[in-house]
Amino acid sequence: MTSSDQPPYRSGFACLVGRPNAGKTTLTNALVGEKVGIVSNRPQTTRHAIRGVVHRPAGQLVLVDTPGLHKPKSLLGRRLNDVVRDTLSEVDVIVFCIPADQPVGTGDAFIARQLREVSTPIVLVVTKTDAASKKAVTEQLVAASKLVDAREIVPVSAVAGDQVTLLEDLLIGLLPEGPQMYPDEQTTDEDVERQIAELVREAALEKVRQEVPHSLAVTVEEMHRKPDPRDPDAVFTEIHALLHVERPSQKPMLLGKGGQTIKAIGSEARVGLETLLGGRVHLALHVTVLGEWQDDPKKLNRLGY
Repeated sequence: MTSSDQPPYRSGFACLVGRPNAGKTTLTNALVGEKVGIVSNRPQTTRHAIRGVVHRPAGQLVLVDTPGLHKPKSLLGRRLNDVVRDTLSEVDVIVFCIPADQPVGTGDAFIARQLREVSTPIVLVVTKTDAASKKAVTEQLVAASKLVDAREIVPVSAVAGDQVTLLEDLLIGLLPEGPQMYPDEQTTDEDVERQIAELVREAALEKVRQEVPHSLAVTVEEMHRKPDPRDPDAVFTEIHALLHVERPSQKPMLLGKGGQTIKAIGSEARVGLETLLGGRVHLALHVTVLGEWQDDPKKLNRLGY
């Protein structure tokens, strides 16, 4: 086979959209083959367009994971929706995720209406097929297909790995011909501080079950890397991070009795941080009240939204 018989190399961007909790981040992580986005069973966990890079012999697929499109109730909500709309107009293919285990609802219809305004090809993915019966999956595929004019419709379980490779092949086939955009070893273009903040926020969301989730933002205030005194060939990282909540009543929820909750958050986050940074980590966490930041433009800017 001569080189001219080789199919052309393709590269481009795919954007995952879906209502909150549709399984977008889990699917991104499954496609990339490692964790690049935080996963929580709470809606609106993802607040930034995280890019995961999928490397295959046929091409390179850059995944843009967006916040869930939703009817906004705050300035933060409106800004998140703007992020999604801007992203949709700039990508090569849109992946519309609809979970198999919940009926198609008004949230899905709302997104479908937004998608009619863009000319980008759409691949419809019914996610979480491991959480529903075969009959329910079939019914969901039919219901979902009525929402948008999709190029392809694929049922997928990111958790079980079902049809993930098939989806990758389909998406790469829809990309334009073009060169590799990221080096082979790179799987995300998230900057390290943002990844650290997201890992801390994920650990906090796991530990705090009440009304804190939407009111929680994390910033990295200081980070120092130095040779590890225990092992001169390794790196030791010291991190000081702030957990921002909106109301004084939320502060004790994060601290816990005798500081137990904040300690548990730190322990859980440290595991992911040591993997991310490739060495021991000392993590100091502090909780601060930043009143009603979700509707304050200056505070949103300060927190990076």
